[in-house]
Amino acid sequence: MGTRSKPILPDNAPSAAEIARVPAEQRSGDASLAARQRASRADARSESEALVRPQATLFGRRRGKRLTARHDGLMQTALPEVALDASRPIAPAALFPQGVCELWLEIGFGGGEHLAALAKAHPHVGYIGCEPFRNGVAKALASIEAEKLRNVRLYEGDARAIIEALPEAALQGVYLLYPDPWPKRRQRKRRFLSDALLSRLARVMRPGAELRFATDIDDNAGWTLARLLRSPHFIWAPETASDWQDPWRGWPGTRYEAKALREGRKPAYFTFRRNQAPVAQAPNGMESSDRPESGSDSKA
Repeated sequence: MGTRSKPILPDNAPSAAEIARVPAEQRSGDASLAARQRASRADARSESEALVRPQATLFGRRRGKRLTARHDGLMQTALPEVALDASRPIAPAALFPQGVCELWLEIGFGGGEHLAALAKAHPHVGYIGCEPFRNGVAKALASIEAEKLRNVRLYEGDARAIIEALPEAALQGVYLLYPDPWPKRRQRKRRFLSDALLSRLARVMRPGAELRFATDIDDNAGWTLARLLRSPHFIWAPETASDWQDPWRGWPGTRYEAKALREGRKPAYFTFRRNQAPVAQAPNGMESSDRPESGSDSKA
């Protein structure tokens, strides 16, 4: 048997020592080790507190310009036909009467152009799209109607509600494309792929399922990569730099990606795979990764 080569890390990927101490964006060349550790503990406490007490507020815009008459009509008539109810358990087998071979989730689909392109290209795959921005949902409905797509279901709201409503091992893949990077230190707890959220995602992803993450912000790439690398439920094993520098096969692109490229920012495309590790549950039902560790330090 050949030995497995060591994964090649991107230029902005944190080293093992850095991951153990503090995310890359928190370090500065003249900062002392003590200062870096204090910053790490502060971020860790902030993130842990946010995860132990799930946020009732969904950050970001919910509405934009007034909907056109056509889009408003779609929200009234077409959305009920494809909308998911996250207040009760979701049975994937009942979502698509025609039957599908796989189920994928897109978190924050924006205007829905990527979601609609995938659904059109893969009619035998089911797609769930989550988006809190009402105008984006209306645009997605227009695409669903124009293309007569029967393999898409939508949720207007926080994707975490859908993740909680899905059964174990329901998903073959998840997309999170160009999420809000929340660049300020006090905003980092708002970033979606936290330690606890990764544990929740792992519960609904089957072994071998892919988590596909794209961003054009180096800071967000390093922060997210650090959390995926330390997750017990996901594997990242690129063979060449093209594995994160080039988009996925059949990639239709997004409007935000086009904007980033015009402005000189090069996106990164990460693919993480769900491994076989079970998701541990704490005695009171809270996932163990939600709990801060004892003492002043907690896992960042």
